[in-house]
Amino acid sequence: MDYTKIWLPLLLSFLAGIFTVVGSLITFLIRDLKKSYLQFSLGLSAGVMIYVSFVELLHTAIHNIGAIKANVAFFVGIILFMLLDFLIPHQYIEERIQAGTCDRRLMKAGILVTLGIAIHNLPEGLAVFMSSLSSIRLGIVLALAIALHNIPEGLAVAMPIFYATKSKRKAFFYSFLSGFAEPIGAVIGVLILMPFLTPTILYFSLAIVAGIMVFISFDELLPLSCESGSYHLAISGILIGMLIMALSTILL
Repeated sequence: MDYTKIWLPLLLSFLAGIFTVVGSLITFLIRDLKKSYLQFSLGLSAGVMIYVSFVELLHTAIHNIGAIKANVAFFVGIILFMLLDFLIPHQYIEERIQAGTCDRRLMKAGILVTLGIAIHNLPEGLAVFMSSLSSIRLGIVLALAIALHNIPEGLAVAMPIFYATKSKRKAFFYSFLSGFAEPIGAVIGVLILMPFLTPTILYFSLAIVAGIMVFISFDELLPLSCESGSYHLAISGILIGMLIMALSTILL
């Protein structure tokens, strides 16, 4: 491969991923930390992750490798993260997070959302990179679509971190980390995975990621969003999160 030709595809992957921070910028508009904002944003985070998991990741895997293989991989992702949750109990993880003004349960949820979105972004970065290698025009179109798609995902990452730490900088930083997974995905694809990456392995991975994100949503985000009893507010966040992702999918 001519490595002089990979810089623009890498740049496009980076720009697509970094748009997650645009969503996190919404936190800078919030002056008063209200419980209602938190419940809504946690529901929004869950809605974004559940919609992406079922409508994009799992659907794509089923279409390409069949329902049986895709669903097996999906439940493997759920079981893997469930085992991790049992082996490393909530209390242990929360104790490792600094106290002070930090709400440990919210911080843990925010970190898990960051992880889920980051893992989801890895194959997106690889897709932008490979498309750009074949056609810069195609790469730009795909990068733009993914960039706009990443804005609500950035919000989903930033809000739990912001409410846990009361720090807009930390919310911004974690959102940046989740978006930076896209150019990392491109680099990993070029340097490590290309000799081994087959379409089947890629689609298995998408289904596993879907399972991981669904588990995070149901195990962490939804219980926290409904904790104070205002279920309708949390459900509104879930539905609006799904609607935003649906519109971005239809329009792009």
